[in-house]
Amino acid sequence: MKQTFFASIFVLVFINTATATDFRVGPTRQYISPSKVMALVQDGDTVEIDAGLYSGDVGTWTKSDLLIRGVGGQYAHLDANGKNASGKGIWVIAGNNTTIENIEFSGATVPDNNGAGIRQEGENLTVRHCYFHDNEDGILAGDNANSDIFIEYSEFANNGYGDGYSHNMYINHVHSFILEYSYSHNAKVGHCVKSRAQNNFIIYNRIMDENDGTSSYLINLPNGGRTLIIGNVCMKGTLSQGSALLDYGSEGYSNIKNELYVINNTWCNRKPNAQFYHVYNGATTVFFRNNLFAGPGIITNDTIAVTSNLHLLSADGPGFVDAAQFDFHLLKGSPAIDAGIDAGSASGLSFTPQYEYVHPFSYSPRVMTGIANDVGAFEFNNPSSVGKKTIAESNIIVYPNPSSGESTVQFSLNNTSPVTLTIYSIEGKIVMENVQGELSAGNHQLIIPTKNIGDGVYYLRISNEEEIATAKLIIKK
Repeated sequence: MKQTFFASIFVLVFINTATATDFRVGPTRQYISPSKVMALVQDGDTVEIDAGLYSGDVGTWTKSDLLIRGVGGQYAHLDANGKNASGKGIWVIAGNNTTIENIEFSGATVPDNNGAGIRQEGENLTVRHCYFHDNEDGILAGDNANSDIFIEYSEFANNGYGDGYSHNMYINHVHSFILEYSYSHNAKVGHCVKSRAQNNFIIYNRIMDENDGTSSYLINLPNGGRTLIIGNVCMKGTLSQGSALLDYGSEGYSNIKNELYVINNTWCNRKPNAQFYHVYNGATTVFFRNNLFAGPGIITNDTIAVTSNLHLLSADGPGFVDAAQFDFHLLKGSPAIDAGIDAGSASGLSFTPQYEYVHPFSYSPRVMTGIANDVGAFEFNNPSSVGKKTIAESNIIVYPNPSSGESTVQFSLNNTSPVTLTIYSIEGKIVMENVQGELSAGNHQLIIPTKNIGDGVYYLRISNEEEIATAKLIIKK
């Protein structure tokens, strides 16, 4: 099966097959807090942390192949409350191949003013369904040329000391950084997204200052790198400290490849005299296609061709559902409808947008509804997502995953209309669809037969008239 470059990374790096001891942590458990098991876990163990507040509980995870996740329907909340691990933050991750799910991190402060919710020192980190807020750094990942950092379905808000050197997320010199289906907003003077990685894939996210954010850049890639930015909705506010939405190469091109591909994003600027992109001389490739710009300012300082992009001089449109409330879906009659072209592919990357960001921190397949692709992050009247709320804030569980014959999907409904379960290939093609009858509101589970579906990475979607939930499904026989 043909796969995109970043899908291949998912398959090769982020499948954790280790099985060992399961530790259960919580106020009523033998181990009342995460720090109580840090010295006990061994490589490959799983740590499940009951939902609730763990104030001042900090420490270092030293073992590898750990799965650490919150359970109980809400976040397990790690609030630093004035404490830190080794002067670095709430959790220091020293082992390799760590996966962290359903954890909330807040309040990290240290004397160096870069206290992180997660300080990543080991090799390879996966973060999903996590919430980082009011730290000096949300995630701070150190230099490791072999490391891959993968973040999805997560929120970053109000992180930063306020000096411009700390950020919602700061990824240093690693092999690859993937950010998808996530919500990064209201960074304090620093950047909403900062990465020095060799390879960057920033795909289908919401990255914004909103009304009171003071970020310098929405996306800062100071050392370039091979970069794909596709399907994001980005907004620079009036209080922003920086002069551009996207900064690329401002500290010199130190990566092996310096190729910038920016396709089908929606960029809104509300700050006078700002420009949308600042691309410094020295990049080998700069490619913009099918982007929608709204607001004052020039598009870029670079002498690139900007054909098949659309610039609306007002930050409010025309043609947006509700720009004042940050809803940049398209209205009937928008000049962005059918204004795009086939963006093609290059360097092994497909430039056709397959998905759309669904707020908060989810996604749906993007379905072309007119005679051509629409410009920007959203397709007009996309039947996959318009008007639907995420089911239980994307709380959908699939197990076993990877699947070899069948899997069970658990989900919760608020609405009682008929439910459709659909499995999509990584290219967005439907490989299975199953329409269920009317289900009552509440918790449900369905069995998914997968024995006739080939190995690979797929996307599973549960939807009804008002709600939608998505999850990644890996099939490996």
